[in-house]
Amino acid sequence: MSTKTKPSTTVSDSRRRMRGHLPHAFLLTPWQWCTVVVLFMCVVFGLPTGWKSWETFEPDINDRVPYEASQDYWQYERHLDERNESDTIYFVGDSVVWGEYVTPDGTWSAFLNEQSNGKPQFVNQALNGLYPLALEGLITHYAEGLSGRKVMLHCNLLWMSSPQADLSQAKEQVFNHPTLVPQFRPRIPSYHADIDTRLGRAIGHRWSFLAWVRHLQIQYWDQKDPYAWTFADDGKYPPSYPNTYRMPWSELDFTLLSEPNPDPERGVDSKRHSPWSTDGIGTQRFDWVELQDSLQWAAFQRLCKLLQKRDNDLIVILGPFNKHIMAEENRTHFESIESGAKEWFQSSNIPFIAPATLDSALYGDASHPLTEGYRALAVELWNDPDFANWLKY
Repeated sequence: MSTKTKPSTTVSDSRRRMRGHLPHAFLLTPWQWCTVVVLFMCVVFGLPTGWKSWETFEPDINDRVPYEASQDYWQYERHLDERNESDTIYFVGDSVVWGEYVTPDGTWSAFLNEQSNGKPQFVNQALNGLYPLALEGLITHYAEGLSGRKVMLHCNLLWMSSPQADLSQAKEQVFNHPTLVPQFRPRIPSYHADIDTRLGRAIGHRWSFLAWVRHLQIQYWDQKDPYAWTFADDGKYPPSYPNTYRMPWSELDFTLLSEPNPDPERGVDSKRHSPWSTDGIGTQRFDWVELQDSLQWAAFQRLCKLLQKRDNDLIVILGPFNKHIMAEENRTHFESIESGAKEWFQSSNIPFIAPATLDSALYGDASHPLTEGYRALAVELWNDPDFANWLKY
């Protein structure tokens, strides 16, 4: 007598029965997936746009991006868009234009506004800590609003003063604005970030939502993500943790960072606002990088061509570098590099002005003027016939 055996349960049957007992919360229908995608897109594109109406931002004519917000490129872009009158002229550059030792009303652009008596309006569209390789990235990714506008672009030859400043030495170094430099090409020998970091930074420039998230971190969470902000200590010993029981969103008061007033680091009353030397006799020697070998100069050339391609009415302001600080035998090499830059501007049909070297006492260091230095530069530039001609057209 034969006995019937029960068929063995296959793995696939077992999985099907198990699936029947699983909750279906994540097994979405096509329409539900469409809803999720729409909601996600509303958050990604809607929040940054809506934030501009919730977060009050009404910059004065001489305002600049505060030092603490130097890496807030979303805010830089917004500052650019807010100052978009037809007679606006954007002064783009590094800390020389931004004003390392001076307050917002003591900058080059502020004194140009004083000269022009409000017509036209000069906007300080610089960031502290920039250099050509980073400035190129900033304008490429965050300054589409400059297209077709009048732009004054500052050229600071300080960035060719050594292989270290040029970022062309093989030794790794820490520098400002690493997210803005080219992540893959051209290769930067001083930049040793790993592939994940480079990819993340490259993608971040192409997704404005990430720039907005970084804006929140800088403006409200001490430049940290919400998790790190919650567990951050106060920097004292023994440490305390003031944010442990606070919710990150409680800090979103829609109040932007502003420059301190008075500023202990800048302005005529600060200790830093003083001449670089008491006797004006320089002994510093610079290891100048030739223009044809310089990564920074190549980046500046690409930036000029980009602005021309965007139909900008461009003029370059070259220097003025503090020649007083250099040893006498070092000046010949500098003047050769300066002449090479001028020749390139001429061959590229880019108008330029090279202001005269200021009095020694008007510099705070190798390239940054003090308040009266900026005033003198503004007066000289305003009375320059080539500049006046550029302003007319």
